[in-house]
Amino acid sequence: MQGKDMPGVNGGGPMWSQLLNRDPSELPSHNSEDELMLGYRDPGMESLDYEVVESVAYREDQAQRGIWHHASYITLKWTFSLLIGIGTGLAAFLINIAVENFSGWKFAATFALMKYSTFLGLVIYIAFNAALVFSSVYIITQFAPAAAGSGIPEIKAYLNGVDTPGILLFRTLIGKVLGSIGSVGGGLALGKEGPLVHTGACIASVLGQGGSTKYHVNWRWLRRFKNDRDRRDLVTCGCAAGVAAAFRAPVGGVLFALEEVTSWWRSQLLWRVFFTSAVVAVVVRTAMGWCKHGNCGHFGSGGFIIWDISGGQDDYSFFELLPMAMLGAIGGLLGALFNQLTIWISTWRRNVLHRRGTRVKIIEVLLVSLITSMLSFGLPMMTTCKPCPDPVKYPSVICPRPSGNYGNYVNFFCPNENQYNDLATIFFNTQDDAIRNLFSTNTPHEYSTRSLLTFLVMFFVLAVLTYGTAVPSGQFVPGIMIGATYGRLVGILVVNASSKDSVDEGTYALLGAASFLGGSMRMTVSLCVIMVEITNNLQLLPLIMLVLLISKAVGDAFNSGFYEEQVKLRSLPLLESRPQRFMRNLAAKDASGTRKIVQFSRVSKVGHIVAVLRSTNHNGFPVVDKLQTGEPVVIGLILRSYLLVLLQAKTDFQRTPTLGDTRDRRNFRYDVRDFTKPVSSKGISIYDIDISAQEMEMYIDLQPFVNPTPYIVPEDMSLTKVYNLFRQLGLRHICVVPRPSQVVGVITRKDLLPEVLEERESLEEMLSSRGRLSLEA
Repeated sequence: MQGKDMPGVNGGGPMWSQLLNRDPSELPSHNSEDELMLGYRDPGMESLDYEVVESVAYREDQAQRGIWHHASYITLKWTFSLLIGIGTGLAAFLINIAVENFSGWKFAATFALMKYSTFLGLVIYIAFNAALVFSSVYIITQFAPAAAGSGIPEIKAYLNGVDTPGILLFRTLIGKVLGSIGSVGGGLALGKEGPLVHTGACIASVLGQGGSTKYHVNWRWLRRFKNDRDRRDLVTCGCAAGVAAAFRAPVGGVLFALEEVTSWWRSQLLWRVFFTSAVVAVVVRTAMGWCKHGNCGHFGSGGFIIWDISGGQDDYSFFELLPMAMLGAIGGLLGALFNQLTIWISTWRRNVLHRRGTRVKIIEVLLVSLITSMLSFGLPMMTTCKPCPDPVKYPSVICPRPSGNYGNYVNFFCPNENQYNDLATIFFNTQDDAIRNLFSTNTPHEYSTRSLLTFLVMFFVLAVLTYGTAVPSGQFVPGIMIGATYGRLVGILVVNASSKDSVDEGTYALLGAASFLGGSMRMTVSLCVIMVEITNNLQLLPLIMLVLLISKAVGDAFNSGFYEEQVKLRSLPLLESRPQRFMRNLAAKDASGTRKIVQFSRVSKVGHIVAVLRSTNHNGFPVVDKLQTGEPVVIGLILRSYLLVLLQAKTDFQRTPTLGDTRDRRNFRYDVRDFTKPVSSKGISIYDIDISAQEMEMYIDLQPFVNPTPYIVPEDMSLTKVYNLFRQLGLRHICVVPRPSQVVGVITRKDLLPEVLEERESLEEMLSSRGRLSLEA
């Protein structure tokens, strides 16, 4: 048999055989200090296997699948999309109803005690916040450490192909939901929207693996998708569902998944993501309709973000474009500053403060809660109350706000019943209602410049300090509040300078919120659609696009986006959408030249395999066979996970180093899913497998388990091309070989068209020959 006829040789024996010409002992090993400089500080962090391993096991599995199996597979994918949408919508409803009720009870108790003693009101306010925040940080530090933060950087890395242990576990889901209730309900300067993205991804992952074995929550009929490719699609649906539930923006959720978190996309996935987001919208709307009848306590019209400003400014003049462009520039500057400050503080926190143990993490969060409570209670006390708007001129305005209700015009230490405290109007509301107040239209001069400046500085500093603590935290809502505040300031200036009555401060608050999010997160399309959906004002679309473009351009001049910087801070080996310019001057051999090549013979001794797995951390190994001429040839690539399954099962151990007969493997002993590890875990370890001394002397024929067609590139290929190939296909390994000495054929675009292939008379013969070769080799 000639080398070029063997499956997996890919272009002839000489090309593959020269892979072995380099002596591994002559190659330098990795320098740990260099790895630290590159940022890859976690040796346990691995890549995901998005590539199809076309081994004998895979082909046997595919051969047994008929049309009904394919139909059930497609049906189950859509069923999972439905379940993910329902689960994420219900989780968002639970978080919102809990936050609204805890906040309502907190404000009601505070105002009730303030009638008798201001000090008692302050004490109960601080105690309520501290209790909620403590519950959050305790859950995170003791039960689900991976649930801290927003989770979006980790999910983004996961969809890029990085396997970060712990981020998609069932306990992470529980910790994210309960932790978000405590941290947001406790009044910290953070939001629940980012954690909801992580929550949706966790729900998708848990459903995809049939529940949790550890916590005895199992559904065997759901255990269908046990490969990384299908899990990636499910997690993508979960991310979109999280955004759709957080903002009630289904289209924005789809675009967020496409623009911000995914590295791989296709049209079939788009349909399922869109369907999932639509299901979330229906679930959220149904839940809100049920709550309108008073079934949800303090949860009423608030809770779920939607700030209808369709009754506000519906036109703008040319001179307003200048202050609107200024908003974009301010958003870019403040967004870049926010990113840089969070990087500095988070770096110090991770490298110094959090290394001192769990107790320090808890104390830190409680101190931040105490500072936040003191400022949010004390600053309004030092603010002069303002008279209520004229009821004749503004008949729709209710001032002051009735006790126990949410809305504008809060009476907080005002000497007159017809007065309100504008700073307390922001502080003594949930974040969603505070933003609704800032976005409110037809309420001119509701806020003074002094109050807005005070809130802007205080909340900006608190948002920087709070992010990175050991609680679930998102930056969408804090970003909206910061941007809406300085946007309202600019709106006050424009209203005072304009002679037109149509200019509204709420419009500038909306544009300011968009500009800060654009300057910090650097999203454009998805953020634009989200802002339109949550405000229900399509007429402002061109203005939102303008400020987003300007803010992103200004922010990019200083640093990367918020989530990109957080990915770097966490040392996640994320492959960006574009390779660096210097890679054009490098070749594939420059990237692979320092890595030792560890290989196995087709029939290898068990003891040798165990020794290699214990002495290296490689996850892919070339498998070598010899032709009849004695020339070595690589027949494929085998993964560490496959070797561990074979060593644990021991069913393929043989006493002699003879070649196995794959034609006798019609009833294959393994299922393809046996070779996949549980999601977001380290899987089997070589040290967990007990092998006796007698078994160490036995052999395994590896040929049925190798991937005979791994991706290979010539050693002088541009590293830019290798980078694009690796990222776009979601690969884990690429074999680098010398330039091939022969060409067996050339494939063009037309050769891949189904109708062209079907017209060839030899198609069936080609398929049968291919299957026969795979079994005989």
